[in-house]
Amino acid sequence: MHTKLIEKVQSFAAKAHEGQRRKFADEPYINHVVRVMQTCNKVSNDEVLLCAALLHDVLEDTEVQEEDLRSSLNEIFEQPDTTRVIELVRELTDVYTPSAFPSWNRRKRKRMENDRLKDISADAQTVKYADIIDNSTDIANIEYGFSVKYMSEYMSLLEVLNKGNSILYREAIKTVAQSLQHIQNTVNKV
Repeated sequence: MHTKLIEKVQSFAAKAHEGQRRKFADEPYINHVVRVMQTCNKVSNDEVLLCAALLHDVLEDTEVQEEDLRSSLNEIFEQPDTTRVIELVRELTDVYTPSAFPSWNRRKRKRMENDRLKDISADAQTVKYADIIDNSTDIANIEYGFSVKYMSEYMSLLEVLNKGNSILYREAIKTVAQSLQHIQNTVNKV
């Protein structure tokens, strides 16, 4: 789905992520958020949800502040839709980050993040499933120890994220399981 609204939001996301590269795949970061949106579009034509998918990492991974995002979205959407996009993006933005909680180890931060994420809206969980699906493919091809840890964290997260779209939920579980199998097959070949 490529409406004028989505094109404008995608352009905003591209500018926000300009110059960023994916950590686990050598490609422009914008490719990831577009794929997340496209995955969501398989199960929903809700423009607000699709725009939130495009923007799901903007507050977390760019210099864009919520006020800037709101101002830009107000030029694209009616106020209620702007509010809904912001709410979804906020729900998808990590709270328990190393910079915010430097004395906590990764395990504790992930446990706290999972506890928070289990209560996010069904729409936000749907976007998170698409994010997990896209990330899993890239992560399965990196260093063994870290990739196994990441996939295990995703499995734990999916145990508590059960309110989103059921089709994408099943696809996320399947993708993570297949990624774990790929990792194991790769290790067995070595």
